[in-house]
Amino acid sequence: MKKQTFVLITLFLFVNACSDNNANTLLVETAEKDTYVQPRPEPNPDKNAYFGDLHVHTSNSFDAYTFGTIANPEDAYKFAQGEAIPHPTGYEIQLKRPLDFYAVTDHAVFLGMIKEAADTSSEFSKYEFTKPMHNLNEEVSNSLFSIIQRSGLFRGFGGAAREGLEDGSVDRELIESVGKSVWKKTIKAADDAYQPGIFTTFAGYEYSSSIDLYNKYLHRNVIFKDTNNLPERIFSRDDSLDPEELWNWMDIRREEGVESLAIPHNSNISGGAAFSMSDYNGGPIDEAYLSKRLRNEPLVEITQAKGTSETHPFLSKNDEWAAFEAVTNHPGEKILTNLSGSYVRDAYLQGLTLQDQGKPNPFNFGLIGSSDTHVAGGSYTEETHFSKIGLLDGEPYLRGSVPFEGIYSLIARLWQPDSILEIDENNYLSFSPRLIRFGSSGLAGVWAEENTRESIYNAFRRKETFGTSGPRIKVRFFAGYNFENSNLNDQDLIQEAYSKNVPMGGDIIQEKDKNPRFLVWAISDPLGAPLQRVQIIKGWLADGEQREKVFDVACSDGQSVNPLNHRCPDNGAKVNLEDCSISREKGNAEIKTFWQDPEFNNDQEAFYYARVLENPTCRWSTWDAVRAEEKPRSDIPVTIQERAWSSPIWIK
Repeated sequence: MKKQTFVLITLFLFVNACSDNNANTLLVETAEKDTYVQPRPEPNPDKNAYFGDLHVHTSNSFDAYTFGTIANPEDAYKFAQGEAIPHPTGYEIQLKRPLDFYAVTDHAVFLGMIKEAADTSSEFSKYEFTKPMHNLNEEVSNSLFSIIQRSGLFRGFGGAAREGLEDGSVDRELIESVGKSVWKKTIKAADDAYQPGIFTTFAGYEYSSSIDLYNKYLHRNVIFKDTNNLPERIFSRDDSLDPEELWNWMDIRREEGVESLAIPHNSNISGGAAFSMSDYNGGPIDEAYLSKRLRNEPLVEITQAKGTSETHPFLSKNDEWAAFEAVTNHPGEKILTNLSGSYVRDAYLQGLTLQDQGKPNPFNFGLIGSSDTHVAGGSYTEETHFSKIGLLDGEPYLRGSVPFEGIYSLIARLWQPDSILEIDENNYLSFSPRLIRFGSSGLAGVWAEENTRESIYNAFRRKETFGTSGPRIKVRFFAGYNFENSNLNDQDLIQEAYSKNVPMGGDIIQEKDKNPRFLVWAISDPLGAPLQRVQIIKGWLADGEQREKVFDVACSDGQSVNPLNHRCPDNGAKVNLEDCSISREKGNAEIKTFWQDPEFNNDQEAFYYARVLENPTCRWSTWDAVRAEEKPRSDIPVTIQERAWSSPIWIK
């Protein structure tokens, strides 16, 4: 027997046994499902905060199915409503609290095709290149050997399928018919789960475009307002890799009465292409481009499992909180020139530059968070983290948060030398170094009159939205010139804010010799940590140069902001790394304040958005280590500060 074959068999036998022993060790959320039918609440003219996820993959996505996901869109909507569904690794995942809205957004490219290839009774499965997929998930093994084997499957499948389409050996109509059928079922699943006033679903999908595989992500989720008259065939990268062509398609559908919007995500790993000052082909952006983007992309996903896209320490050197989940171990982030054009704060500043040139601002977008889960349900809390790619990262040792020691790590090192990473004199499995950097993020928040498609979609359009890194932090943000006589304890404060001032996502026209007043109101997640501080981030142009500044505007525990550096003092909140307990006597359940910019200049256009920070808590990788009675890795942050971001208000 050859040495390599012996090593592979030994590794397979061990890790398979090792994985079986770990199959049900994850602590997941539990819930009790209501057995009564909830009455539909009356609309609230002052608006309610609703939380949801607009980035969810199921077994119909080629990558999700390859990595063991068998949950379908119907299962995804059950999860969002509080039911338990299976994780590919063997345990169940379940929320403590249902979400308010949800959208399954499977990849348009090869929609449903891996599952179709696995079904040996299908016509498509008769192609030679589909054979490795046959019966793929009938008996799922979570051995390391199986996982690594699967990691190359969809790449080989995709290359063979594209080659077959190009040379005519693969029936294009057959592939399109499968995609149409799956899309029709996706729409039906959304309609079947929709309960107006109680739980809202949206039909949607992911348009996955890239300039190159590693550095230029240009992915977007397309969300339809309703399911009336939807196209039977959706626009994908097979039609064009140019997002401008997607916007053209959306505009044509809009003329036919089909309303939709696109939400870019993972701008942080776009290599500067997400918010570039040139078009897809490198040419200058013209008026048509600017108006099309502004019309079709009112929102951007600021945070998700593959990292947070607010800003980066290199771009925001005076922002002490800029590093939050910013490192992704993605190859492109090592190129510093890729950072500009990859983060939302930088995009807001670029938008001001375009306005200063008398052009439309295509980056006048609001913010949401979402998960990008590939197991039909999101991992929104650090304590119950199960990551996002099924078999690939469903166990702590696979995602590199606990050591992978003993003879088996030596075998793995022999088989794949770079698969073991030595840190703190421990060996960690590292066949995908990005997994340890994935986050338990995020959620989309909206302020809407009621929990219906129309009301929530309208909130998307007017950008009265906010994003969180996972906790259900509520944040209101208003600005205007009519708060002079207002009191924070006024019962009609919110009515006054809406009637006389501007909420997040809106614009304020400057009035001569007047300084607008801002209202920020943040409420903590009852199941999260207390709030530590509320901040307002300002961006503006000074003599044509882009500037930004972070202001702490309200502190917890009765403390005051230092007027010299605009910072709150440390509130003394601590994390016990032995068991991840926190000092709950520190911090506030609610923070509310008025604020005026002490450096306001009537001659400058600017944007402002609110950022709300919790007290520090354990990162998910620390939770994994604590449960395994191991020390957390020293090269990964042991704690994080969960947060929420409001959409901006622009001063024009």
